[in-house]
Amino acid sequence: MERYDTIVVGLGGMGSAAAFHVAQRGRRVVGLEQFTLAHDRGSSHGRSRVTRQAYFENPAYVPLLGRANELWTQLQRYSGMRLIEITGGLMLGPPDGGVVKGNLASARTHGLPHEVLEAPEVRRRFPAFSIEDTKIGVLDKVAGVLFPEDCIRAHAAAATRAGAELRWQEPVVSWKATGDSVEVKTTQGTYVAGNLVLCAGPWMGELLAGLSVPLVVERNVLYWFRPTTDVVMFSPDKFPVFIIEYEPGKVFYGFPALGDDGVKVARHHTGISCSPTDIKREVNQNEIREARWILERNLPTVNGDLLSATTCMYTNTPDGHFIIDWHPRHPNVILASPCSGHGFKFASVIGEVLADLACDGQTKHPIDMFRLGRFKHA
Repeated sequence: MERYDTIVVGLGGMGSAAAFHVAQRGRRVVGLEQFTLAHDRGSSHGRSRVTRQAYFENPAYVPLLGRANELWTQLQRYSGMRLIEITGGLMLGPPDGGVVKGNLASARTHGLPHEVLEAPEVRRRFPAFSIEDTKIGVLDKVAGVLFPEDCIRAHAAAATRAGAELRWQEPVVSWKATGDSVEVKTTQGTYVAGNLVLCAGPWMGELLAGLSVPLVVERNVLYWFRPTTDVVMFSPDKFPVFIIEYEPGKVFYGFPALGDDGVKVARHHTGISCSPTDIKREVNQNEIREARWILERNLPTVNGDLLSATTCMYTNTPDGHFIIDWHPRHPNVILASPCSGHGFKFASVIGEVLADLACDGQTKHPIDMFRLGRFKHA
């Protein structure tokens, strides 16, 4: 039986990055994925993801975001693939709402380039938006788009070039940690290593059975609409990524028109619980009507033909922040990636963090807010 330095379980956004960064340091790595490369069964698909710097969730994320974008840019150069495109990001809502207040707090705390736009200025500069005078906009000038499937492909290819063994369509059956080693059994074999990194997204609950980690998996829907006006006005050089707090605490987001996909939009958090095995993949007419209702009031010219729709899953913690920590019972098992629906943009730097923990036992990156100890019963 071969022995590895590190086993990575899950090769989506976080796991593919972790496999690359660990292998890049000369360690023997095996990565295990139950589906195919860049699959659409979990949380790391959908053709586009928002990246932004003025982070409304918490200013403490901003240093990680700066490093994440550096790493995405490096990976883009190394792979020769288009992975990131800066379009600017328009954050809209009431001045006292979470999106606007949070963005301004992050921008001002970290001196990030931004503009504050009153509603008439938003409508003048970005005429697709139909926002009320009671709302304002914050323009994050270094926000943009990540292309998640290609990001995963690029990390996987780079990991393989660095010597990692990546195994696809090989589900994990069980794992155990004893002393200075871990053992992972799959449907095809058994692997032994010095440490284990678990990046299984919505499947983390199954892999952590017996550990009281309070995770809830949530079903969300992504839509692509054909605009009713000239699609050129939605091109990335004219139309930014956007996040709208359209009602108190309710958030809708979207992207420029990228290729022939139309304009992608989605609600951020639907509150619909599911599991990876019972998620309803079909999108129903009531959901489509709700999306159209939001568009009609905020982006009426996007509300054309529905080109496609699909589902994805968020794996949420109670406070909406990530989990990155060692297993409380096994110091050679590292947990990562329940990211509460806002984690993909961090995948590059989280891969670096996980490599730090796996190889050095510590990291210089600020991750204290992601520790398990904040949950009383974990």
